[in-house]
Amino acid sequence: MTPGALMSSFLAMMVGGVPVAIAMCSASLIYVMATKNIPDFVVIHRMYGGIDSFPLLAVPFFIFAGNLMNSAGITNRIYNFALALVGWMKGGLGHVNVVGSMIFAGMSGTAIADAAGLGTIEIKAMQDHGYSTEFSVGVTAASATVGPIIPPSLPFVIYGMMASVSIGQLFLAGVIPGILMGATMMATVAWYAHTRNYQPDAVFSWGQLGSSFVHAFLALMTPVLLIGGMTLGVFTPTEGAIAASAWALFLGLVWYRTLSWRMLVKLSMDTIETTSTVLFIVAAASIFGWLLTVTRVTDEVAALVLSVSSDPNVFLLMANLLLLFVGCFLEPTAAITLLVPILIPICRTLGIDLVHFGLVMVLNLMIGLLHPPMGTVLFVLSRIAKLSVERTTMAILPWLVPLLATLLLCTYVPEIVLWLPRTFF
Repeated sequence: MTPGALMSSFLAMMVGGVPVAIAMCSASLIYVMATKNIPDFVVIHRMYGGIDSFPLLAVPFFIFAGNLMNSAGITNRIYNFALALVGWMKGGLGHVNVVGSMIFAGMSGTAIADAAGLGTIEIKAMQDHGYSTEFSVGVTAASATVGPIIPPSLPFVIYGMMASVSIGQLFLAGVIPGILMGATMMATVAWYAHTRNYQPDAVFSWGQLGSSFVHAFLALMTPVLLIGGMTLGVFTPTEGAIAASAWALFLGLVWYRTLSWRMLVKLSMDTIETTSTVLFIVAAASIFGWLLTVTRVTDEVAALVLSVSSDPNVFLLMANLLLLFVGCFLEPTAAITLLVPILIPICRTLGIDLVHFGLVMVLNLMIGLLHPPMGTVLFVLSRIAKLSVERTTMAILPWLVPLLATLLLCTYVPEIVLWLPRTFF
């Protein structure tokens, strides 16, 4: 059986609607069984080895922390603080939407948690204040993509493990691009407010700002706890995930008392379900990626790409186009585990910093979450806003402009990404 048959069987299953993890696992098993010089037990051995990793311990804990933050009433406190902070600007609730997502990004680590948690509050509030449903959905979808860019970030954990890159450096690499994304989206809100004559939605008051800050203070300390602890060397990113879960438990059960034990059991089961899905994808990608390497498929792809151009800037352009396309069909974890073994060797050959490339990869895949046919954020917000997928897609299209502008800046001005990691590491 030729190496090309491995990719062909995988793509055939994908086209047939087989889930990506099962397609990778099945294609690998068929190839190993048809190849006499590879023992069958290698499949299980490599799948187990793929998830036998200390950094991956962060996965269930970051998922658990995000679920706790979403269910402990913390989203309401974040929303009220953001309203007091920027609600007085023209197009106030649009700015609140962006700022609230940036704050919540420092707690959840996923775009879905942001869209489902804050999105429910924000879309209803914007509709009640007279904003069009399309504008409300568009800004909510765009701002949700900040979730995995500002640390903590579940995709960064997966990428760091697959590419053997420091997760702490990846977390710091996302801070400035995350702020830049927020700034470009707020500029877009300001443009909409000017052209459509949107008015402020709150009157600025130092008293209201102080009061909302006090109520949200402990929740706002979550990203400070995480980033400060990792930067000062108090704990590793994996230990930081445990600290974030413990902090979220303290807020929900002890301080705010908004979590019941029955709710805690449900959240734990949801976390187990999500974690098992993520780890199965990683396990399947481990054997698939190993076979791509030993059959020299990755070398052939690298040679093909380098025959087109050996200019790093040209490769980054091609990688961006590929990732934007793949992001429309695969969810981020599957896309990262599939493409890292193929693209990372090329990055090493061309001298592209792997921390920089990790940020570019994740940002591309976050933009892919806004597109059909597999855009998860698109479908979540379509359901929340009770808007058709077609209308939701059209509402999101203008918001690709600030996101793609940020992507181009981060791709071709690496210092935006690498300044903080180089400063602290």
